[in-house]
Amino acid sequence: MSGRRFGLAGRVCVAALLLAGGARAQGAAPDKANEAVVLAPHRAVYDLVLDNTKPSGNIETAKGRIAFEFTGDACEGYALSFRQVTQLGTEAGPRVVDARTTSFEAGDGASYRFKTESSSGGAKPETVDGTAEKAGGGYEVKLRQPKAETHREATDALFPNAQMKAVIQAARAGRNTLNVRLYDGANNGKEVYDTLSIIGKRIEGEPSEKPLQRPEFEKIARWPVSISYYKTGSGESTPSYTISFELYENGVTGAIHLDYGSFSLRGTLTRLDLLPQQRCAK
Repeated sequence: MSGRRFGLAGRVCVAALLLAGGARAQGAAPDKANEAVVLAPHRAVYDLVLDNTKPSGNIETAKGRIAFEFTGDACEGYALSFRQVTQLGTEAGPRVVDARTTSFEAGDGASYRFKTESSSGGAKPETVDGTAEKAGGGYEVKLRQPKAETHREATDALFPNAQMKAVIQAARAGRNTLNVRLYDGANNGKEVYDTLSIIGKRIEGEPSEKPLQRPEFEKIARWPVSISYYKTGSGESTPSYTISFELYENGVTGAIHLDYGSFSLRGTLTRLDLLPQQRCAK
């Protein structure tokens, strides 16, 4: 189970935006799409439960929590501290999955630093620690853990915050779909994903989650978004997993749904703290 952020802060680089074929939705605002996306620093907590409306394999029960803090700006860069703990009840007995991620992405999306620790069933945590930097039309990854090594990718990819900005820009422009390659250091630190975002029409009306029922969000646009992640080069037509949520124009997300294929979780935003935002000319 990944500690990947779904809005989870941002998942632009023209070469990576494969926008062909995305139809324009009603109510599009082309001028707005050209404005810089400003991601809001915030803390958020989501309570997780098993989605009983979908088959869940050998997962009988599930509950958990996601908590993260997202800070920074487009000038200094963005820092993320994320943790997801999920308690699973299986036919073989209970199991706890614990994933923690800290990362920093440059404001221009040109470099990315990350460290992820994950454990399951009380086993020793697995750690992936490294940096990635754009280079020569692609990017270079330098890992410290699980072992020191360097590898290069000739094809470019977005880092997480740049991906999130690209999705918001596509939503502003009224696009229905967006395809980008994503590198976020997940799993062994070498994998890259092809992502497909499906973007619905702008949502009107009051949000269902209480932390979002506040004056600051009354005039902020939001859209239903579903992002599917496909391991690049695998040739698989089924995504590794899919994340759905309501995406606000400032990067805040609500009403999340995590589909891991064999089972799904629904997440409800139970706490949201907006943090001070520094002025930035970008």
